Parts: sequence; structure tokens; C-alpha cells
Amino acid sequence: MEQRLQKLISAAGLMSRRAAEEYINSGRVTVNGAVARLGDKADSELDAIAVDGIPLRIESEKKYVMLNKPKGYVTTMKDEQGRKNVTELVSEIGTRLYPVGRLDMYSEGLLIMTNDGDFANLLMHPSHNFIKTYRTWVQGEDIGEAVEYLRQPILLDECEVCAVDVDIEQVFFRSAILLISISEGRNRQVRRMCESCGLKVTKLMRISEGPLTLGTLPEGKWRYLTDTELDSIRGAE
Repeated sequence: MEQRLQKLISAAGLMSRRAAEEYINSGRVTVNGAVARLGDKADSELDAIAVDGIPLRIESEKKYVMLNKPKGYVTTMKDEQGRKNVTELVSEIGTRLYPVGRLDMYSEGLLIMTNDGDFANLLMHPSHNFIKTYRTWVQGEDIGEAVEYLRQPILLDECEVCAVDVDIEQVFFRSAILLISISEGRNRQVRRMCESCGLKVTKLMRISEGPLTLGTLPEGKWRYLTDTELDSIRGAE
């Protein structure tokens, strides 16, 4: 059955539909050897679809994994610097999985990986307002004043962003552990919010995303999402 190319690429778990549209507009997608255009359709069973020259492979069995990402791994699928990639940590599954959203190289914690593009879109779509919470180790002169600042709208990328919640989990001399919850997903958002009020982030760990929690999953390890967890995400549709 023919479907729009961006939907097929997303269903393969390669990227979101919006990102797929950008790839198509940039001439990076071909169908039967011809450069595709936005709006083109194809049949994944009959047509040879390629992204950046790599044949598109749609897995019949969908898999959903939670990874406790360690520091030092990137979540981009291609890295010109050859740094360690999170896909290495789930290679034993035997199916190519893609990260849902990103955690920068120096951040750690909860990362969902799947080959189901529709599920990834559901989890990332801003209309579903899945809150992400980060345990954030910070250093600064006045922690209390900085926390009050974080609770107010902050200008990033010429747009106002606001933490959903900020709590002090532990406080020490000129340092603290904060729990910062956000609904947006701007690049390095928590780090930049902290920097804007004079706090230096020394460690950043995502501990929850929507109804999903990292719990006691060891660093660098993964587990499959449970049926209950999958239903809790799909129930947002």
C-alpha cells in the first residue's frame, strides 16, 4: 500500500515525520533511484526507498526499550567525530533502534529507544505535554535565589521558557541537587536555564519522562517497556 514518504521513514523509526520532510526537501531521499519530492508516495514492499543512499528497512516487529544512558555517549545517529553512540548499548537486541529525542553527550539517564516511528512521534509531540524531570547537580553562590529565578519565565532562543517545577532535593555549601521539570525540549534547555541564573551544572540525569521513570535501572543497561507503560503513552492519543 502506498503511503507518503515521510510517514514510511518515520514508521521505520529513523526520524520524526518533520525531520523526514526536511530530508526529502534536501534531496536526501530517493525512490527507485530517483530523488523524491515532498508529497511523493511509495510502497515499502514494492519500491526501493533510500535515505542518504542507505536502503530503508521497516522492521515488522516493533520494540520499545528504556536505556539508562551513561555520560560520554551521543544520541545522534551519525557522528563525524566517531564518538560512542547509544546504539552500541542496545546492539544485542538484534534490531536497529533509534533514540526518541536527545540527551547531550554529557547528560545521562532515561532514554527511550524504538523502531516504531509513530510511537516516537507520540512521545515527542508537544501537544501531549509529557513532562521530563532531571536530577541536576549544580554549584553557585546563592542557591535559593537561583531557584526562585528558575521558577520564572526565562528567555532562550528569543522565546520564553518556564520550568514546570523546581525543587531542592539536597543543599550543601555553594552546591545543591535540584529536581527540574520541563515540558519543552529545547537544545540543552536545563543546562542553559541554570547558566542564565549563575548556576554551573556538574551533572545532569533525566529520571522521568511522562509516566515513565528510570527507577533502579543500572547505568548503561536497558530493559523493555512493559505493556502498562506502553498503554500509558498510547493513552495520550
